[in-house]
Amino acid sequence: VVVVCDDAKQPVGWGIIDEGTIALRILGRGTACDMSATLLERIARADRFRLRLLPEDTDTYRVIFGAGDGLPDLVVDRYGDVAVLRLYAKAWEPWLPQIVKALRKLYWVRTVYRRFGVRRVDGKQGGETLFGAEPEDTMVVIEAGIRQLVRVKEGQKTGLFLDQREHRMLIRRWASGRMVVNTFAYTGGFSLSAAMGGAAHVTTVDSAPGAIEDAKENFRLNGLDPADHAFVVADVFSWRPTSPVDLLIIDPPALTRSKESDGRALRAYVKLHRDLGGSVVRDGLLATASCTARLDVKSWRDAVAEGLCRNGDWSWLWSSQEPPDHPTSLVHMEAQYLKFGILRRR
Repeated sequence: VVVVCDDAKQPVGWGIIDEGTIALRILGRGTACDMSATLLERIARADRFRLRLLPEDTDTYRVIFGAGDGLPDLVVDRYGDVAVLRLYAKAWEPWLPQIVKALRKLYWVRTVYRRFGVRRVDGKQGGETLFGAEPEDTMVVIEAGIRQLVRVKEGQKTGLFLDQREHRMLIRRWASGRMVVNTFAYTGGFSLSAAMGGAAHVTTVDSAPGAIEDAKENFRLNGLDPADHAFVVADVFSWRPTSPVDLLIIDPPALTRSKESDGRALRAYVKLHRDLGGSVVRDGLLATASCTARLDVKSWRDAVAEGLCRNGDWSWLWSSQEPPDHPTSLVHMEAQYLKFGILRRR
C-alpha cells in the first residue's frame, strides 16, 4: 500500500503498487485505509446495490466492475452460486486471499473461481478454484426469467456477455411476430430473447459450431424447439440472409485492440451494415452494437451510417451503453466501451 503526498508532504490519496505503464492503482483519497476492511466493505456494498437494480428472477450479473466500484482492474461476475473473478492488474495478486475472504461473505457464494487469460497479468488460459467446490463444466443461470447455459471455465469473457442483459430484454419486448436474424450470436442470447418474446422465426448465425450447439440447448432449456428456427455456422462477413428480415442484430466481437487496426475495424463496421442492412424490410429494425473500446461513439455511428446509406432511409430509435451493473467512474471514463443502438428503416 502506497500513500501519495503533495509538495507539502500531506497525503492526498493511496493505492497499491502495480507493474507496467501504470505504477499505482488509486483506491481512495487521503490517508491509507486497511485493505482487508476496504475490500470487505466495497464488495459487500457493490453486491447489495446490484440486487436493487436487477430484474426479477435473475441470478447472474457483474458484481464488481473495476474503478466504477472503487476497485480498479478487478472484475467479479456472478453465475448462480459461483463468483468468477478476473484480474486486469498484477497489483491485485498479493491481495487474492483478502478478495476471496470478502467474496465468501456474500450470501450466495459457494464457489470462487479465477479465470486466467489476461496477458499482462497471468499470460495463460484456463482458471483455478480459489474456494469451494470445482465449478461444473456447464451451468444453468437465470436472466430475467430466461434460463441460459454458461461455461465459466471456458466461455467468452467470464462465461456470458452480461453487459447486454438490458438490450436482450429490449429485443424481447420488440420481437413479437417478427422474422429475426441474429449475427455473431455466440450462444444465442439475443436469439433466445427474441424467441421468448414471440418472434415468428429466429435465425442464429455464428462461426463457432460449439456456440451454435449451445444456442440450440438454450432454446431447449426454455421449452422452445430448435427445429422451429434456423441455426447457421458461417462467417458473418461473407454470409447473407436468404429472405427479408424484420429485426436484424449485428453484435460483433471487438474488432481492434491497437491503433494500427482502428481503421480496419471502422471499415469492417461499414461493410457489415452495407452488406446486411439491405435485407431489412421497410419499418424493420436493426439492432447494432460495438464492444470495441478503442472506437468512440461518433466514429462508430458514422461507420454504421456510411454502411446503411445505400440501403434506404434510416432513423435512430434507441441509443444506450453499459447496464447499471457496469458503472463507470467519473475519473475513468475510458472504461465506457459498449455502444448499442436500434434503427428503423423508413
